[in-house]
Amino acid sequence: MYRVCGDDACEEAYILAGFDAAIEDGVDVLSISLGGEVVPPYEESVGYVKQYGNTTDRKISAVAVLGNGADYEGESVFQPTNISRKLLPLVNGGNCELLARIEVSGKIVLCDARGNLSRTGKGQAVKNAGAAAMILMNQKIIGYTTSDDVHVLPATSVSYFDGLKIINYTKSTSAPVATISFKGTRIVDKHAPVVAYFSSRGPYTISTGILNPDIIGPGVNIIAAWNKTPAGVLTSATSAFNIISGTSISCPHLAGVAALLKSAHPNWSPAAIKSAIMTTADLVNLGNNPIQDEKLNPADPLTIGSGHVNPSNANDPGLIYDIQPQDYVPYLCGLNYTDEQVSTIVRRKVHCTASIAEAELNYPSFSVNLGSGAQTYTRTVTNVGEANSTYTVQVIGVEGVVLSIKPTILKFSALNQKVSYQVTFKRSTSADISQGYIKWSSTKYSVRSPILVFKL
Repeated sequence: MYRVCGDDACEEAYILAGFDAAIEDGVDVLSISLGGEVVPPYEESVGYVKQYGNTTDRKISAVAVLGNGADYEGESVFQPTNISRKLLPLVNGGNCELLARIEVSGKIVLCDARGNLSRTGKGQAVKNAGAAAMILMNQKIIGYTTSDDVHVLPATSVSYFDGLKIINYTKSTSAPVATISFKGTRIVDKHAPVVAYFSSRGPYTISTGILNPDIIGPGVNIIAAWNKTPAGVLTSATSAFNIISGTSISCPHLAGVAALLKSAHPNWSPAAIKSAIMTTADLVNLGNNPIQDEKLNPADPLTIGSGHVNPSNANDPGLIYDIQPQDYVPYLCGLNYTDEQVSTIVRRKVHCTASIAEAELNYPSFSVNLGSGAQTYTRTVTNVGEANSTYTVQVIGVEGVVLSIKPTILKFSALNQKVSYQVTFKRSTSADISQGYIKWSSTKYSVRSPILVFKL
């Protein structure tokens, strides 16, 4: 572990020193989760990492049960075993920061997550006011992404949309009642993985020809090692674990997958490892339906990129899109960086004598601006599957765009053999955006690249 951040900043000099120390130690994979509100240009973005997170199928279940028979599953780490099943009066406390205005003693209080208090802080306020339990509803932007919190009283965190239904129930009767049923850990969520509300979305504004995100991975309610005990977070000062959510939690998951692939394939480049992860990712959830976002709408490539990481599939991808370090120089030159700026990025003297369009980089995805008419891009794949193999192409989706792929069959006779193909994109309608996939399939492998076509 390399410390590169102080109390209020992560200075670039410290980040570079951390890189240097890791390289000297022989480290192959670094898990780095550093970022800011504004994406800096490449020449100023040392250490900048953009990560993406989604839910798992595990819930630490706490179900809000209403007097009308409806029930809404939420989550809570605090799972009391001696709570009564008796229905208690239910009151709407708003954001629960002005509870002195209403009588809540012995009741269940519905709180919304707006305001200055944390989720557990709201529970403390409710407890201090004498309430028996709390139902905490998400803010609208958070949607269905519920949190496992170490609450200080019986409580459940429910989605924004379920919270609205509970509010409607309180308005439908003069005597609303409810209880909370604690179910413990349940591995049942067929919606998983669902993209979290905090997961970074595309487009990548510095280079729109590169589709972002690349991939999504677990980042919600993850049990992780924890070496500090801030007030209101842990119930025991001796606890070595906490349940945490964030893009900084998905980052080590993906870094771990990269480390496993590097161990299994020590000669693979970073680009090859990224390609294997991206082209073998999952597009469907455990219910065999398209992966959804935090509002349970189908997630598009700007939300999930290539899909949800599948480590087993990535270990044997069939084909990879490889990129060597020198291949990035004409790409950077094509972004109209100066010789000095490119030299700063690659740490050696560069003269931009050649350049390529940003979407021409041999990336495992396509992000194409068709504002200026038809465009053709070349991709080169390397055979890392079966020596003698044949792949045929299939285009999925991409409505309103005509795709011409040449050749439509790729034949290999040896491992590590490289074969190139071209894709021409031509708009056939006035739609501003289109999405889909190119899939190369053999008798054993399926190698899929996401496509985003847009108009600027």
